[in-house]
Amino acid sequence: MSLPTIAPYPLPTSEELPENRAHWPLEPERALLLVHDMQRYFVRPYAEGSQPIAGAVANIAALRSACRAAGVPVVYTAKPGDMTSEQRGLERDFWGAGMKAVAEHTDIVPELAPDGEDLLLTKWRYSAFAQTDLAERMAAQGRDQIVVTGVYAHIGCQLTAADAFMRDIRPFLIADALADFSADHHRSALSYAAGRCATVLSTRDALDFLDQGADSTGARP
Repeated sequence: MSLPTIAPYPLPTSEELPENRAHWPLEPERALLLVHDMQRYFVRPYAEGSQPIAGAVANIAALRSACRAAGVPVVYTAKPGDMTSEQRGLERDFWGAGMKAVAEHTDIVPELAPDGEDLLLTKWRYSAFAQTDLAERMAAQGRDQIVVTGVYAHIGCQLTAADAFMRDIRPFLIADALADFSADHHRSALSYAAGRCATVLSTRDALDFLDQGADSTGARP
């Protein structure tokens, strides 16, 4: 029940993105960037330097830099190692015991390592909102938009977006800042989100929104 080896596939291009039912603008003063589960354990099924993971990592890094410049908070989720059966819950039936409490499993990949200003949130279930205080933290900061990046698109990323939607938090899935088990899984997640609970954007589109926000606040020289 371990994670599968993931064959390379190309990230979706802007021309391949599904039609959004909701065309929400990404507003930096309302937004939070989520770097979802980019731990070494979850990234190791991809061949090093291959697509989609290499492109997703580069795009997440670009988004993180733009968010910091625009004053958008950055939150990371990470699962703990050596979870008990009670902590693991029903996920054990699908994925086994999960990761060990060792750096080669639990650490965020070095290209995206958080700094002192970022929040690292311990995550227990597929959704980043489940059994965490993410929603309360967002409300306290007046944030009601969440920009979702990371792995895996059709599991935690999609369900985090759906959970946000049900909390009246506008989710944005960044299509080429995600990675998944296959191109089909990736496309399915984007299609569901665009039609049911989120606005799907490319990294370029998201960066344009963030640049506008940074310019309007004077956050960039």
